[in-house]
Amino acid sequence: MASRKPTPSLIAEFPVTKIDFVKGNRRLAREKVLQILAACETSGIDWRSIYTHVIMREFSFDPEEERGKPEKLMTPAEIDEFEADTAIRWEQDEVEFMRTLLIASNDVRDYADPLVEKYSQNWDYDRIAILDRILLRMAIAELITFPEIPVKVTVNETLEIAKLYSTDRSNAFINGIMDSVIEEMTKEGKFQKTGRGLL
Repeated sequence: MASRKPTPSLIAEFPVTKIDFVKGNRRLAREKVLQILAACETSGIDWRSIYTHVIMREFSFDPEEERGKPEKLMTPAEIDEFEADTAIRWEQDEVEFMRTLLIASNDVRDYADPLVEKYSQNWDYDRIAILDRILLRMAIAELITFPEIPVKVTVNETLEIAKLYSTDRSNAFINGIMDSVIEEMTKEGKFQKTGRGLL
């Protein structure tokens, strides 16, 4: 009877990435804001409770909280190593962009959601993908809050992120809604863009 070769360990088959970090950019910043808003939408948690973990991959290991509890199975460094995402090295202006967009996306909700619903003809608003609703909210917040970002950039970034994270139909849906939303917002004077070529 032939002897069977031992199965290689999972670690050998799936080595941990050798990439220590990637450089942050606005696209990644928008993706992180989407992750936080989606987590809040589906779980009801406050964004402040997960912000530092999602953005900075920070964990709370307060010795006072852990007093009298069994020793942790993994150290912060080990948890960091097993994180699904590669660490992102952010510049301060990108961190400010994320925080501002996150707060603005929450603040604009009462304005953005009815506006999106208004132009979601032939769609049951409650059945629109959660990520699509959040992306539209983020886009509207970005249009209002960042006068230096061209409208085309906001729309294109929203569509590219939708391709990555949402449904096959999301791109066409979001694009159609954004056309109508931008037209109405422009008439209302809801956002002002400074500089040439920003509209």
